[in-house]
Amino acid sequence: MSSSSGSSCTPIPSHKQRRSSRRSTGCWDTLDTDSQALSALGRFQTLPLEIFHMVLKYLSVKDISMLSMVSKTLSQHLIHYISTSAGTRRLLLQDFHNLELPGRREGASVLEHYKSLGLLFKRCTLLLPTRDRLKYVHRVLSEVSCFKLSGCASPLHCLGLKCYGVFLQILTAGWDELECHRVFNFLWELSNLARKVQTVVSSRAGSARKLELRIRLYCRRVLLNHWIHRSDSAFWLTRILKPWPIVNQARLLYIIFGPVSSLDGHVVWQKMIEGPTDETSLKGLAEAIKLLYGTEAREWTADDVISLVDELSVVPQEWLMENNARLLLLSGNNICFTFMASKAVNGRAVELARLMVFMTLVCEKDLYCMDWVVRMMQKVCRVFSTPWERNNFLQCLENAFAHMLMDMLQAVLAGGHDEEDNSFLNLFHLVNAQANFHKEILYLAMRSSPSTA
Repeated sequence: MSSSSGSSCTPIPSHKQRRSSRRSTGCWDTLDTDSQALSALGRFQTLPLEIFHMVLKYLSVKDISMLSMVSKTLSQHLIHYISTSAGTRRLLLQDFHNLELPGRREGASVLEHYKSLGLLFKRCTLLLPTRDRLKYVHRVLSEVSCFKLSGCASPLHCLGLKCYGVFLQILTAGWDELECHRVFNFLWELSNLARKVQTVVSSRAGSARKLELRIRLYCRRVLLNHWIHRSDSAFWLTRILKPWPIVNQARLLYIIFGPVSSLDGHVVWQKMIEGPTDETSLKGLAEAIKLLYGTEAREWTADDVISLVDELSVVPQEWLMENNARLLLLSGNNICFTFMASKAVNGRAVELARLMVFMTLVCEKDLYCMDWVVRMMQKVCRVFSTPWERNNFLQCLENAFAHMLMDMLQAVLAGGHDEEDNSFLNLFHLVNAQANFHKEILYLAMRSSPSTA
């Protein structure tokens, strides 16, 4: 009995132990699941979604972007929040026509807000493929009309495109070249830029003034202006120009970087044709040329850039030679020498001599050192393969000085009162330019000659 009773009692606690073990396992499974969710959402796990969205209202955009890095689950919650009407009202500020945003601390600008927003989108979409990231960004931002090429009625006085530009710069910073190609193609198709650029580069200059202005603003404010590194700027400018033949490249370069009216912002096509211009009107073009000629622009050869500069000088018609000379001076020594050396190699000595004379005139007017022109002349003379070619160039140079002096003197004698003043000033500058140019040559000759007792 005792034995049987002992054996009959033995399975009971053992059976209970097994049941207890099964209950314990189920309990811990539940706790593990809850702890995983809790670790993903933290204290926000206990909040209803509506309360979670209310909490986000009290966080800055930078704080929200930091929160998105906590876990994939939180990031997905924030992606959902951004897409809601409350999220878009909170984040997509659209007061682009005032410098300061209402209700924000003093000194905080709308541009700073969209930099932070770009970082938020960058972190929220970190795990998505590039194509899906771009689609999501477009879906959220598509309602902002001022982000579109033709979406704002007053684009000159609107910060919308600038905000879109800084947003994209922060979003795509650090992306590899292939991803940036996809970004450009996405924007190119989204804004229908190909068709619009085709319209302005194939039409008569100035016939589509409003479209020219919008293309200029979109390319500069969205694609070009916000990059820190020159290699990035060169990449985006190359993407804009390379699809087109060189004639259209020159026209498009002028639209984007050429001089504009101070009244309405429209491109001034006759600026380089009607009279001498100032450095301000040419600075943008010169900087773009230097960017394409630099080592950062791997897809451009020296011949490509020189051909582009040559083509630019006849957009929309042949420029005054003084404006050509001023553009070359602003473009830097390397471009200037390469451009002039190409003329020397191709036997265009007369044209080269006239360009050199106008360079002396620009140096005189703009107060550059005249010895720079003399050193450039020396470098160009070394390009000629024979002494006869070099001497012929020097003779052409002196002839160009003489012909220009006679032409300006005739303009002074034949001109009216207003024209007489302007013509006389040009003659005055040219005479001084010639004197200073030859003075530097004499100094050079005296320094190189052996001293006499």
